[in-house]
Amino acid sequence: MATVHLRIGDLVWGKLGRYPPWPGKVVSPPKDLKKPRGKKCHFVKFFGTEDHAWIKVEQLKPYHAHKEEMIKINKGKRFQQAVDAVEDFLKKAKGKEQVSFSVTASLWPPQKHRNKEGQPASSMEPISKRLKIVEEDSGSTSIQAADSTAINGSITPTDKRIGFLGLGLMGSGVVSNLLKMGHVVTVWNRTAEKCDLFIQEGARLGRTPAEVTSMCDITFSCVSDPKAARDLVLGPSGVLQGIRPGKCYVEMSTVDPETITELSQVITSRGRRFLEAPVAGSQQLSNDGMLVIVAAGDRSVYEDCSSCFQAMGKTSFFLGEAGNAARMMLILNMVQGSFMATIAEGLTLAQATGQSQQTFLDILCQGQMASTFVDQKCQNILQGNFKPDYYLKHIQKDLRLAISMGDMANHPTPMAAAANEVYKRAKALDQSDNDISAVYRAYIH
Repeated sequence: MATVHLRIGDLVWGKLGRYPPWPGKVVSPPKDLKKPRGKKCHFVKFFGTEDHAWIKVEQLKPYHAHKEEMIKINKGKRFQQAVDAVEDFLKKAKGKEQVSFSVTASLWPPQKHRNKEGQPASSMEPISKRLKIVEEDSGSTSIQAADSTAINGSITPTDKRIGFLGLGLMGSGVVSNLLKMGHVVTVWNRTAEKCDLFIQEGARLGRTPAEVTSMCDITFSCVSDPKAARDLVLGPSGVLQGIRPGKCYVEMSTVDPETITELSQVITSRGRRFLEAPVAGSQQLSNDGMLVIVAAGDRSVYEDCSSCFQAMGKTSFFLGEAGNAARMMLILNMVQGSFMATIAEGLTLAQATGQSQQTFLDILCQGQMASTFVDQKCQNILQGNFKPDYYLKHIQKDLRLAISMGDMANHPTPMAAAANEVYKRAKALDQSDNDISAVYRAYIH
């Protein structure tokens, strides 16, 4: 295939991750934004959005030469509006060397939240979605992002008072999105200083978990492990001391099914309502409001949490009785953790056998295993950037719990067991508070 030579100002079709090709313009990158090492790419500003990104040359096509082809394969309304924006830009640019282009809406994922007047609330705010409930053949129910956004790209927040306990990597993004979408939120965190930013954004402060649950109709919790989850409910000034009959408690922590069963029984036995709703994702997806929520327990609580789940995630699933969500989430994280360990093993084996790690990544990202996850984690490794997006210590905890769950079901989990040993080695090398991609260091030390 002939090489396409592009320069600043050229109109292109750019493909980013799982999204379809989208019209954009090659522009000069900001001075403080470095080009990815070892990659042949151009910096592209996309039409119909405030988004921009480095795009590999093989993912770019000239706009005019491929216009008819792209229009045939994408019939969406937002796509057509983006194409119209390009055509409008061309009309305005006729006879001029430089014309700035602006658009009236964020039309390409990830979309931005909008305020009541229909305007973007901030260029850094995450996607907002209207959700629909879909009954699946499996008997589970999922709430999924609809093709079109809600009126003005917003949602209607519940009038129920929301409490949130735990402002870690995941909880912080969740609370931020709840506030941006208009929910009334009261927060508590073991390290009180973490609450300050959210108080500035409009949250209320609870001095103890008991106080939060006494003030709120629905209280969410998102903490690190089973012990922390139990302590939050059963400990001094804990949830159980403040939650009143009829109030709701939603456990979002990734824990074992036994912990969920215990918490569910102690909450419901006192006339309260319980839902588990662990989330699949990362800090970035939490910030972007793109988590996947896996829920189980009281169906009425799940429905009451609808606007909250819309604010924090792109999809949610209801899996029936309490404990099922914990089982599903442990399986999902077991697969992710094992996969990450295998990727790290491949990178180190490439290096050990004299192969280019960057070439290995480039080939991997062109095949069936291509994904944003693979690309981002491998880039982290190659750049030596292990800033946590999901803590290594937490994925090791999830692997351990998944293996234990397999033991109880008398089901073999040899791949997870092997991966768990690698993560344990990484923890011994002081990588616990780094990103899961730091498992790479277990292979090189």
